Amino acid sequence: MAKVLGISFGTKNGNNDSICKEALMGAVEEGCDVEFIRAQDLDIRHCTGCIACVKSLMGGRGNRCIHKDDFDWLFFKMAEADGIVMCDPIFETGASGLFHTIMDRFGPRMDTGNNVLSTRIAQGLAAEGKPSKEPDPRVICPGKPVSYIAIGGSDWGTHAQSDHAIQSMTPTWKIIDNEWVPWSKRALMDDAVVSRAHQIGINLARAAKDPEHAQYQGEKGVCPHCNANDFYLVPGTDKAICSVCGLEGHVHVNEGKVEVEYRDEECYDERGLFRAHDTAEGKQIHGEDIARMEGELAKLQRGDEYKQRVARYKEFIQPTMPER
Repeated sequence: MAKVLGISFGTKNGNNDSICKEALMGAVEEGCDVEFIRAQDLDIRHCTGCIACVKSLMGGRGNRCIHKDDFDWLFFKMAEADGIVMCDPIFETGASGLFHTIMDRFGPRMDTGNNVLSTRIAQGLAAEGKPSKEPDPRVICPGKPVSYIAIGGSDWGTHAQSDHAIQSMTPTWKIIDNEWVPWSKRALMDDAVVSRAHQIGINLARAAKDPEHAQYQGEKGVCPHCNANDFYLVPGTDKAICSVCGLEGHVHVNEGKVEVEYRDEECYDERGLFRAHDTAEGKQIHGEDIARMEGELAKLQRGDEYKQRVARYKEFIQPTMPER
């Protein structure tokens, strides 16, 4: 029996909890087993950017984090589920701070490309008789169906869908629905909203039972690859860079509709690898970039000039701290 996990980032028994549970009811209707987690009940600490996980992965020493909190418990609940639905309150037009904290803890440590590359590095070291440790194989779980429902107190929610899609990009999960609901204070009394949440659960359950053939079920977006609607428009040009998958295209208006065209010569690198950040090939490119940069940093850190520059800033000023 396929299992669907629901995660709410809202307050206890609030709209996010309720809409998430409505989606789980849809999954039960399709014959799935379900589980519910409230993210606010967990101890999830902020990523410090210490890059210990990157050094461990690129050094063939496994997948490690300095924090000892509930993140790993949550991640492996997600990794072991066949499908995931997340309901998240909108903060400042985008995802909540708690969602961002969890998203930050995903990458680069839970990045599919980094873990695949780390596995190869560890195997190479082992073949040479050197100490090594492969990442937990459960971390590598690409193609997992996931759906998002963002719930906002007004109609300010233009970044929520992109924020959520970026979370799925790190583990290379497959988005089935990516919805945002405005005016959430009346959401539970809006039969259309409740019905849509139920259908999202049904869609996710069907995808969880047949992930290989699962397809995006949401509204078509401007990005012809990932269906995102957020782009960085390069000033003075017609270039548009998707804020989610990172593909670079050209924007134009066709019969009153804004469209972005992607050209093959700009979507592939010199080896013919597809550049989109949410694909296995894009992950390979990114993982190689990270490994190269970490190597360059390690070399710089051994040099006297680098140490002198760090010392200069350290001596200049120390952080102000509150009185305890």
